[in-house]
Amino acid sequence: MIAIFGGTFDPVHSGHINMALQCVKTFNLNTLYFMPCALPAHKAAPGISTQHRIGMLNAAIAPYSHFELDLRELNRTGPSYSLLSLQELRKENPTTPILFLIGMDSFNNLDRWFEWQAITQLCHIVVYQRPAQYCNVTGDLENYMQQSKTDEITALEQTLAGKLYFLSGETRDAASSTIRKQLKKSNKKNELLPDAVSHYIEVHQLYQIDA
Repeated sequence: MIAIFGGTFDPVHSGHINMALQCVKTFNLNTLYFMPCALPAHKAAPGISTQHRIGMLNAAIAPYSHFELDLRELNRTGPSYSLLSLQELRKENPTTPILFLIGMDSFNNLDRWFEWQAITQLCHIVVYQRPAQYCNVTGDLENYMQQSKTDEITALEQTLAGKLYFLSGETRDAASSTIRKQLKKSNKKNELLPDAVSHYIEVHQLYQIDA
C-alpha cells in the first residue's frame, strides 16, 4: 500500500507530521507522499510562494525515510482536483491499494468535492480525527460511510479501493490558520512547528505581512 496526504501545507506543522507518522505506523507503510495542492482560485493568495511551501515540506520530512513529496498538483495546469491526481496514481499503480489520508473536517465536507464518489472508487479514504472534531455527515456521504467503513486493516490490504477507515492515535491540536496568526506577531520558534520549519520561516522572514 501507498498513502497520499494532500493539503496546502501553509505552513506544514507538527499535526501534519503526526498524522502521517500514525498512518505509516498503523498500516506498516513503506512510503507516504505529501502532495501539496495548488491554492484554490477562490482564496486570496497567502503571500507564501509555492517554492517556500515546498521548502518547508522538504525541511519537515527530511528526518523521515518513509516520507516523500509528490508535486504533480503544483506542476499541473488547470484545476487542481484530487480526482485527477488519484486517476493518475491509479494508472501508475494499477495493482497497489492507495490510501488517501484526510482530516475529519475534510471528510465532513467530502460530498462537496469534485466528483467525490469517483474518488472513493480510486482509493481507500483514511480519516484522522483532531481534538474536538466529530463525524457529522448526512445523505449520500452517510450512506457511503455506512457501507464502506471497516476496522480491519486487512480489508484495505486485500482490495484496491472503496473502503473507509477511521485512524485513531495521538492527536495534536494544531491548525495552519492559527499558526499563521501567531507567526505574524513573531516569526521565531513556534511549538506547533517542527524545528526545521521554524528555522526556515525565520531565515526567509515568512508570514510577516497580511495574507
